[in-house]
Amino acid sequence: MKDSTNHFLMRVINLFMWRGKLAGQENLPRVGPAVFIANHLETIGPIAAVSSIPLRLHVWSNMLDEENSVELLKLYFAERTLHLKPPISDWVAKTLSKITVPLMGSLDYIPIHVGDYRRMADTLSMSVNLLRQGKFLLLFPEDGMLPADPLTGINQFTHIFPRLGEMYYQQTGTCLQFYPVAIHAQKRRVMVGQPVAFNPLNPVGLERRRLRDLMEGSIKTMYLLPDPLIHAG
Repeated sequence: MKDSTNHFLMRVINLFMWRGKLAGQENLPRVGPAVFIANHLETIGPIAAVSSIPLRLHVWSNMLDEENSVELLKLYFAERTLHLKPPISDWVAKTLSKITVPLMGSLDYIPIHVGDYRRMADTLSMSVNLLRQGKFLLLFPEDGMLPADPLTGINQFTHIFPRLGEMYYQQTGTCLQFYPVAIHAQKRRVMVGQPVAFNPLNPVGLERRRLRDLMEGSIKTMYLLPDPLIHAG
């Protein structure tokens, strides 16, 4: 898909599905590569981020698998958003998956396989190859099995995404930049924070925890900011 077609489609999605505002636009990188780290907000997070940030984003997603997509659409959209019950929610989810799976495949989504370490290695390799081409990635590292923050509802982050910094540095000798992104559904707001660079001088375990904690902390802080303190881009 051409960049112009992609940007047009994102504007359409923003108009009809999100209708939000972008804050922190001054923090956006002018050139890639870069990795954006965001809170998920169930099904609305990816829609909000890709339609608000004016860059072509390659997104980690487990919605490319049709079987998994049906389950997610049933739980988070058909039942929680539309308040439908089985068997109607099953039918709606199956019908929507026939549209969403090929659509997301055309929107630069990268398949992820949580719990399958061999296939996740393929995801990481594919992602680093894109980064070496100067592309932008968007990741949602919340772990639904870990506790959620009581103030924001954001689950604790996994530390798999810092491995992109390790791999990129090993292959290029350059420090990758990570950008925190806070998505707030009620305020219809996407906010981009200042970047944090991978530090190759830190021990591996320390650096993974550092990046994870900095991204998670920045996103939670931005999420709680009141609108008057934010200058929309």
